[in-house]
Amino acid sequence: MNEWHIAEGYRFAGVISKLRTEPDRRDLAVIVSDRPATAAGVFTQNRVCAAPVQICRERLPRADARAVVICSGNANACTGEQGLADARRMAELVANDIGCAPEQVLVASTGVIGRPLPMPILEAGIPKATAALRPGADAFNDAAHAILTTDTRIKVSTKLVGTHSISGFAKGAAMIGPNMATMLGFLFTDAAVEAQDLQDILRRSTADTFNCISVEGHTSTNDTVLILANGAGPALTGKALQSFEKSVREVCAELARAIAEDAEGAQHLITINVEGCRTDADARTIAKAIAESALVKTAVFGADPNWGRVVSAAGYAGVEFEERDLSLWMGSFLLYERGVPVPFDAKLASAYLRDNRNVDFRVTLELGMGRCTFYTCDLTTDYVNLNADYTT
Repeated sequence: MNEWHIAEGYRFAGVISKLRTEPDRRDLAVIVSDRPATAAGVFTQNRVCAAPVQICRERLPRADARAVVICSGNANACTGEQGLADARRMAELVANDIGCAPEQVLVASTGVIGRPLPMPILEAGIPKATAALRPGADAFNDAAHAILTTDTRIKVSTKLVGTHSISGFAKGAAMIGPNMATMLGFLFTDAAVEAQDLQDILRRSTADTFNCISVEGHTSTNDTVLILANGAGPALTGKALQSFEKSVREVCAELARAIAEDAEGAQHLITINVEGCRTDADARTIAKAIAESALVKTAVFGADPNWGRVVSAAGYAGVEFEERDLSLWMGSFLLYERGVPVPFDAKLASAYLRDNRNVDFRVTLELGMGRCTFYTCDLTTDYVNLNADYTT
């Protein structure tokens, strides 16, 4: 953990509150900024959204955030007015302990939908978490562990931007679809950034990172990415602000890739590069169609170089092009060139899929400069089994 660059002025905690049934699982995180911080967020586009999402939308963007509280094991989604009251109570409990207004505390949850929060557990657990707050990499690590559900490992990314740091962690392994999914992401920086600038930076940064990953294309009720900036100095402007935005995007990209790589049951991380479209939006539309194709995903799982599934997914994406405009590579194998199949060694191509954890598809058109990189995974029997038994 020595290489992590932990933002100054924050304290972290991740504790075992017994919200989850596993006796040794951290399941409750609190992060506190020692000074008021500007804060921004982006959220699920699902019209059915969790109580914490609704609360955060009410409170952001703002210039005086002080804390974030996150629980794992219960989504607090589809829980009506009681769910909203419980989310506000979580914020109030943190606010009481750190000495701020409840509105300065942001809330996030992840887990099973449709079950009321067991508030006696949180009433006891949140004070335990605030008492454990401390700065540094070990505490940051505890918080990163406390937000996981079916993840097999933490997702962490940190960057230095001049004299400032950006520290981020995320969770997500399934119910992952563009426009975010059952994923939570949290970024903390000691830079000084105006609230509206921070909101714009986060929106642009998530557009081609967290919104360019998919496991099964299912957009969740709880998707949340928050960023806090607590710098005491003058707000970043000009080139310094541009450099900061570049680093925010890099942190988001690393976290997004880690989510796709840790997808439930996955044996392959699939990178889809689409190039030569009229616009970036067109490239993203084609990449998304390929990424969400169950036939593409199962072909990779079965080491079957069935390139027709990729080409046909591109064709039904809804982007106008002629078949002769399209070429396809799988790794170093050119499979389809300008609308015409290319002979290739099927056994070697199958071995490429079977023997490599990371698989790349590159689709090129000849229409413009639009491009997109999109991450997904294969669809395995383990994924089916995990999600068939998730609540039982």
